[in-house]
Amino acid sequence: MQVEAKLHALGLELPPPPRPAANYLGAVQAGQLLFVSGHVPTKDGMFIYVGKVGKDLSLEEGYEAARIAALNCLASAKTAIGDLDRITRVAKILGMVNCTDDFGEQHKVVNGASDLLVHLFGDSGRHARSAVGMQALPFGVAVEIEMILEVA
Repeated sequence: MQVEAKLHALGLELPPPPRPAANYLGAVQAGQLLFVSGHVPTKDGMFIYVGKVGKDLSLEEGYEAARIAALNCLASAKTAIGDLDRITRVAKILGMVNCTDDFGEQHKVVNGASDLLVHLFGDSGRHARSAVGMQALPFGVAVEIEMILEVA
């Protein structure tokens, strides 16, 4: 599958895995499932895309925040399993969007993560998903993404 080659073809690079901000692990494997903790959009150790989608940030910025959060999830997955090509299926993602009360396009924001996963994994990247609006997220970031992956 060569997931990292596909990343490079998109002009993207897998970042170093972010350090957990509290008492948890970035990813935990149970049998053939890898549970990846919620990840937020960070770059070079800094929180990016801070604010509420629909007020401080546009839908497009929220989409990019979700894509970056998904990249961070994949970085933690690689640390846990050693090689992203071991992922046989993206089973489920949960996308949480820090947004205004009247914002109703969480599903379009979370497509930033979903579109990336489908591009990288093809049909095996198509997943079950929840996209929900939140009153607040840690550090005021716009998006948090978590994943459940099947691994070989």
